[in-house]
Amino acid sequence: MASSSWNGLDCGEEPHVLAVDDSVIDRKLIEKLLKNSDCKVTTAENGLRALEYLGLGDEKGTLESSDLKVNMIITDYCMPGMTGYELLKKIKESSKMREVPVVIMSSENIPTRINKCLEEGAQEFMLKPLQQSDVKKLRCHMMKLNKPCNGRFCLGR
Repeated sequence: MASSSWNGLDCGEEPHVLAVDDSVIDRKLIEKLLKNSDCKVTTAENGLRALEYLGLGDEKGTLESSDLKVNMIITDYCMPGMTGYELLKKIKESSKMREVPVVIMSSENIPTRINKCLEEGAQEFMLKPLQQSDVKKLRCHMMKLNKPCNGRFCLGR
């Protein structure tokens, strides 16, 4: 097993990341950073769209888990309609998606918010704007062995 392999991927495959943010500028930035790190990126403008894409939008689910391979979800915390925290909870409640790492990002460094997200199952809480060095730190969460980098912590600067 190569040390550079990602969760559920062969060495030649790109990891697939779902990026969720209501700001088109932030979505484009995240998409660019992830693509620079050789990721396949799908974007969603809000939590409801993300749930629809993941097949969690209704009780029936539109996709089988084998049809959808998302290796990580990165979402903004503050979004209208459904916050990143609420999206995280829905994902972690799903039997088919609960193992997918979820990263929350926010421009606000609020310790109680950070702790709440980490306690609910977020892999990381990152401060915006994201930088290329932040994206590289996420690789450990998508590797097959899923070993924690340095435990759970805020990657704020």
